[in-house]
Amino acid sequence: MNTIGLTLSCFAFLLVAFPSFADLRVQFIEGAPKDRFIIENLGDCDLGAVDIVIDVSASEAGLIFDTTGASEGVGVFQPFEVTKGEQYLLEPPNISDADQRATLNVTGLGQGEAVAFTIDVDDTAGQRGITVSAGEISGTSVTLLKGNRSYSAVMDTDAQVVVETEPCSP
Repeated sequence: MNTIGLTLSCFAFLLVAFPSFADLRVQFIEGAPKDRFIIENLGDCDLGAVDIVIDVSASEAGLIFDTTGASEGVGVFQPFEVTKGEQYLLEPPNISDADQRATLNVTGLGQGEAVAFTIDVDDTAGQRGITVSAGEISGTSVTLLKGNRSYSAVMDTDAQVVVETEPCSP
């Protein structure tokens, strides 16, 4: 076998042996008064139509989304606001004051693309209230729903999580 044939054979083996995935990273960045979530496609293929659910109910500090002045949130409040990738949202999510779950209907999020949004996240169990530390958001789950499949992971004390998915479709 010549050098080109051998190289192509090795490349084909690598494609079969190491499939591509559409993994998703979600990061939380504390920032008073607006906190930020960044959702990024780390994978090798587009995500297609998916729902991304961020659930803070199991977080360490009893977190809530503080979108109006009516809840047990502390001090200021901030509604949901897209700061990047609005074109990937089918519609703005409906996040009410004191909700603990945000569901984003996303479509066409390509490789390396991101959706980012700001919102106020407050703790109800700790003493800090208006600020949320990385340790306080740990336990937050992120679920990617694609068709009848579900992929979940839990944020760690670094305030981020990678949700691993199935191999990309050919």
